[in-house]
Amino acid sequence: MLRSFTSKRSLQSLLHHHYRRCRQNPQFPIFNPRPFSSSPGQPSSDAELRKYIGYTLLLLGSAAATYYSFPFSENARDKKAQLFRYAPLPDDLHTVSNWSGTHEVRTRTFLQPESIEELEGIVEEANVRKHKIRPVGSGLSPNGIGLTRAGMVNLALMDKVLSVDEEKKRVTVQAGIRVQQLVDEIEEFGITLQNFASIREQQIGGIVQVGAHGTGARLPPIDEQVISMKLVTPAKGTIEISKEKDPELFYLARCGLGGLGVVAEVTLQCVERQELVEHTFLSNMKDIKKNHKKFLSENKHVKYLYIPYTDAVVVVTCNPMSKDKGPPKNKPKYTAEEALQHVRDLYLESLTKYRDSGSPDEPEIVELSFTELRDKLLAMDPLNKEHVIKVNKAEAEYWRKSEGYRVGWSDEILGFDCGGHQWVSETCFPAGTLSKPSMKDLEYIEELMQLIEKESVPAPAPIEQRWTACSKSRMSPAYSSADDDIFSWVGIIMYLPTMDARQRRQITEEFFHYRHMTQSQLWDQYSAFEHWAKIEVPKDKEELAALQARLKKKFPVDAYNQARKELDPNRILSNNMLEKLFPSSEAV
Repeated sequence: MLRSFTSKRSLQSLLHHHYRRCRQNPQFPIFNPRPFSSSPGQPSSDAELRKYIGYTLLLLGSAAATYYSFPFSENARDKKAQLFRYAPLPDDLHTVSNWSGTHEVRTRTFLQPESIEELEGIVEEANVRKHKIRPVGSGLSPNGIGLTRAGMVNLALMDKVLSVDEEKKRVTVQAGIRVQQLVDEIEEFGITLQNFASIREQQIGGIVQVGAHGTGARLPPIDEQVISMKLVTPAKGTIEISKEKDPELFYLARCGLGGLGVVAEVTLQCVERQELVEHTFLSNMKDIKKNHKKFLSENKHVKYLYIPYTDAVVVVTCNPMSKDKGPPKNKPKYTAEEALQHVRDLYLESLTKYRDSGSPDEPEIVELSFTELRDKLLAMDPLNKEHVIKVNKAEAEYWRKSEGYRVGWSDEILGFDCGGHQWVSETCFPAGTLSKPSMKDLEYIEELMQLIEKESVPAPAPIEQRWTACSKSRMSPAYSSADDDIFSWVGIIMYLPTMDARQRRQITEEFFHYRHMTQSQLWDQYSAFEHWAKIEVPKDKEELAALQARLKKKFPVDAYNQARKELDPNRILSNNMLEKLFPSSEAV
């Protein structure tokens, strides 16, 4: 069955919301009756005075009755930070937030079809009514690119593996299937996906449409694994596109940001399932420069994790396990408990300094993972540079004692614990070719580190650097017509380890200062463009115009908008973000 969430806020609720807002904001007047008289300068009669006093008392009594008839529930969202915004909400008002906790909308229309026929009906009806149904996946994009309060369609109930071609190692799936579910279901056929992003909860449709990526200079972004796909479009119904069938639209829509049609089915090129050997070790910038070309060319997967205000660089490589040699015999020098001890010590020391409430129970400390400990440490003073430096140094020590090898299947090994709520900005830029790296990727990092120290940014770790081969998808940040081009992806981060609204706002402001600093100093110099799932739309009109002009130089914006006009003339699949990034010529 089709799942639909629609509702209308009652008039009574709206009036209550208005009154609560009045109470909280003195500049928002409730009502100020002005006595009037028959002639200027004459005093009001006693009867008129009593009448208006009565009106005032009636208004205050009604307001008080309304207030106490609709108390806040214990779990009312953000009531501490923005009390005036929260009246009792309809039960069927659907709240959708992204994984990183930075974007949230409430919508009265959230549709979840269970078949392509239901999806086709939804799209057709929405197009007739000109009602928005923006495609949204698992909500993992840090910028909430799939969100809109006008209405959304989600394919979580369309999550089946439709067919497996064992000979060609290809699988056709419904686009709502999550990465981990897909990997688990095709395991019996001895195949898996070519590469993975940091987490496994993405829907296939979403991970493809935003141009997500893993790491490995020989491996392209995940959209390159798509052989064909079915799009349900508002104007042309369901169309199937591939390299052979409408290649121009295929290469445009493969990384189409959900704006050219709802991706309903996808055929993916898989690879043989392999065990990988992961090697993690601590290095420094001098040694990285010396060995960088070798690291890129000799490892199937490689990434660097830089720790600001230290010279530490965590190197993580992953390669297929040798059938002859088997797993490595090396034993780790330290246990997992010993690796965490320095971080735990800093946690206890910081508790005494910042909370003066004694130590927590020992079991609580023991149960915390490294990322949980880091979040708790940062939450104590997230914008204090000296405190952040202590946390970063503790992280470097943790990685030094975590050096060693790990063996597992690719879907187990290639993941990464990203931590909790956070702001992220990730850029992609050319880094030469695999045979001849330009070394611009390391120059970018060196300049970034210098900026952080010069501007005293309280930058936590890690700054993550990964690589991919190029993509042939026209809207991919890693697009290139040259087969041997490689691209570097660099992500900066600030965690939101607290639910205190004021503190989250301060961290947000600091993060956007940090991001703006990298944008103004590095992006143009290195031809860097943000990941589609991490780009943020500027509020300033001049900055927005500059971003639009910049995107037009890199991407085929006119072709993209023309395809949107043909496939979705009423823009029912769009949202505010897409309209601002890619304004139509008529709008301009």
